[in-house]
Amino acid sequence: MTAKSSQTSPSNDTPAAPSLTGQDGPARCPLAVQLQAQAQDAQPQLRMSQPRRCPSLLGRVCLYILAICSLGMGIVGVFVPGLPTTVFVLIAAWAAARSSPKLHNWLLQHTLFGPILRNWEAGGFVSAKAKRAAILTMLISVLVMLLAGVPHWALLLASGCMACVAVYLWRRPEPPAQE
Repeated sequence: MTAKSSQTSPSNDTPAAPSLTGQDGPARCPLAVQLQAQAQDAQPQLRMSQPRRCPSLLGRVCLYILAICSLGMGIVGVFVPGLPTTVFVLIAAWAAARSSPKLHNWLLQHTLFGPILRNWEAGGFVSAKAKRAAILTMLISVLVMLLAGVPHWALLLASGCMACVAVYLWRRPEPPAQE
């Protein structure tokens, strides 16, 4: 066995694929070469899945009512601090996708809710701006509860829930940059 220098590497910073002979020679596994080339050429692809529509009429009616009620709560949440907007709009979009394609398309095209919903449906993305706005709103809500004299147990419970939501939101991926 001969010792080869481990400092020789390909010009790109990716590790060499295993060779067909099992040695670090020029002959490399064709499948590994193909997969490496695909990985380098691949742009982040947004996945837009088609939701399954509820088969029963009663189920569609119930989901439509849920969508309308959730959308209403989301709109109220725009004006009331502490009431989440995004969660209700996501629920509304989920229910509308299974009950009313017309309402779902309207939500996706909406100027305020559309970008949020399209990012979420494309892969659970949350923009940095939305993360900052949500966390700032939660902090303001805690401040309002402190000033309003909310019982300590309620303040702790609400603050704990908001902290969990903040951590979850911050860990969500951000949408890929548009070219």
